[in-house]
Amino acid sequence: MTTHAYKVTPARVLRSEWHKLWTLRSTWITVLSASAVTLGIGLVMGVTYTSGGNDADIDTVVLVLYGTMLSQIVLAVLGVLVTAGEYATGVIRASLTAVPRRTPVLWAKAAVFAGTVYALSLITALATFLGAQFFLSDTDQAASLTDPGVLRALAGNSAGLTLVSLLALGLGALLRSVPGGLGAFVGGFVILPEILTMLPYDAVDTAIAYFPTQAFGALGSATPLPGAAGPGAALLALCLWAGASLGAAALLLKRRDV
Repeated sequence: MTTHAYKVTPARVLRSEWHKLWTLRSTWITVLSASAVTLGIGLVMGVTYTSGGNDADIDTVVLVLYGTMLSQIVLAVLGVLVTAGEYATGVIRASLTAVPRRTPVLWAKAAVFAGTVYALSLITALATFLGAQFFLSDTDQAASLTDPGVLRALAGNSAGLTLVSLLALGLGALLRSVPGGLGAFVGGFVILPEILTMLPYDAVDTAIAYFPTQAFGALGSATPLPGAAGPGAALLALCLWAGASLGAAALLLKRRDV
């Protein structure tokens, strides 16, 4: 028997990470919860909306996808669990023994997770938008997929969710602790920006617009939001946040013991 049968290849590492992701009960619970939260809140918004109310000036896509502000926390939890969870259970030792170069394991986790989150969130966003529009068709929030900016906002919302989740995945790998990763994500990227908004400086307000949760909100809007970054700048900011998190995790993965 040749050694090629046991050779570590990117495809085999990806397949291994795919199986690990989908054989975990936490994966099914979190992805279904994220979809249910987005769809449920979107339908409630559609059913309860009345023309001329307090929500009349809100972007239609933002209104129906308001639930994604909660589902990003749910998916961030899964992102942390994908990496830090293996350190908690000790499975990471087997993973890195099978793939001694180490970093391919992290890249495979990120690729599988990103593909899963993007596909799931895009399908959920489309279903939520169409479902909510069934109730909004006779209101001032009526819209269709062919309206300017709608498809871009739906795709942008899904891309934002994916990049925010990758940021959390990187934090989990970096800190090697589920509580630590979740604390860093919630404290650093959800709570901290809200505290900084109390500072009376324009430069602080400008910087906050490029924090992950704020950039995510800008990506999911069909029309420009006041004081928010543009879609291109928001996407770039999220890519840099996710890239920095994963890059730091990869660097320490190569230098630290398991």
